Amino acid sequence: MIKIYLTKENDIIKKVVIKGHAMYADFGKDIVCSAVSSTVITSVNASLSIDNTSLSYDDSQGLVININKFDNVTTKIINNMINGLLELEKTYPKNIQIKEENNE
Repeated sequence: MIKIYLTKENDIIKKVVIKGHAMYADFGKDIVCSAVSSTVITSVNASLSIDNTSLSYDDSQGLVININKFDNVTTKIINNMINGLLELEKTYPKNIQIKEENNE
């Protein structure tokens, strides 16, 4: 199962952690993993292409995305990414789980 952890503060996403494998199909043929990867990579690349300081990431153990800027464009890109992941979670609840953590 892919587990996605969202760290929020005052309803603003500060950090996204993605770990695991969907186990929908064999490695290399898993459409759920592919959809998650595509959604996330496209969003990260879009944000960084507009402002290369908008976020940072570490992919040494899963993927940890730290949002550094909370301007209108970065926020829209990250929210769009999360909305896409939530739709995938609805469709594949046995393969993706998203949890929110509030630091208020």
